Amino acid sequence: MTLDITHRLDGVLPDVEIAAIAPTIAEIEALKDQRNAVVLAHNYMTPDIFHGVADVRGDSLALARRAADTDADVIVMAGVHFMAETAKIVNPNKTVLIPDLEAGCSLADSITPADVRLLRERYPDTPVVTYVNTSAAVKAECDITCTSSNALEVVESLGTDRVIFLPDRYLGRWVASQTDVEIVLWHGSCEVHERFTGAELAGYRRTHPGIRIIAHPECPPDVLAEADFVGSTSGMIDWVHTERPRQVVMVTECSMADNVAVEAPATEFVRPCNLCPHMKRITLAGIRDALRDLRHEVVVDPRIAVRARRAVDRMLAVGR
Repeated sequence: MTLDITHRLDGVLPDVEIAAIAPTIAEIEALKDQRNAVVLAHNYMTPDIFHGVADVRGDSLALARRAADTDADVIVMAGVHFMAETAKIVNPNKTVLIPDLEAGCSLADSITPADVRLLRERYPDTPVVTYVNTSAAVKAECDITCTSSNALEVVESLGTDRVIFLPDRYLGRWVASQTDVEIVLWHGSCEVHERFTGAELAGYRRTHPGIRIIAHPECPPDVLAEADFVGSTSGMIDWVHTERPRQVVMVTECSMADNVAVEAPATEFVRPCNLCPHMKRITLAGIRDALRDLRHEVVVDPRIAVRARRAVDRMLAVGR
């Protein structure tokens, strides 16, 4: 097991750090076998988790799809709470764990079910698209969910002239710029992505001639205007592998650049480091404790889960 862990993390972390975390990773692997468990890890996880213990890695859409397909009895979500809720919604009979109950999301906190009902009153007969970064209770009030990788496709799949899009105003504005569908926006935003500025990126172009800039659509419009490519986390990863830039700035949560750099050694990653405080609550020790003690189990009211699942399933059907 130790040799396997060392091989898995070789070139990812320094040898001394690998030696320090190897016992914890070995405990996690043994507990996964004991519990018939899988660890789903978002692209924003730190490299020790992403490369060390994750069975499934990806963006919100990939994790939702793989959660729906898994035959494991226990799912540990190395991500934030709405992701764990989504895994539970599509796996009502499985045990879903989140290592830290405080791993929340500023976007999910920006809207409530009552807000959605008010929007429906103001815009009757207008379908509601909710970004997956919302609570199960909010999803239950909406017609369909989306992620940043399929938001445009989901909006256009509805075949209407207007949709309500919530809660991320920046992602919604980006979708609006790509379609003729009228987008009614909410005021939510991601506390990580909204800290980037267009002036900051222009500075990188001055100090690093020829650098390429790729940005997540949760960023403000002036940031997206400076970018060479705008896309979801999975889209940015694919772009790096396809384009193979000499230097790149990946404008999103900075742990992702650490993870992608391992698989793109020919590219130099210039890293503006905006960390998500919620994602960083997930640790190796927390994953081990979650598996060992079966904590903290994610529970969704069945009445909410049934309604929310309709919105999630409708998203998962788009493009299939």
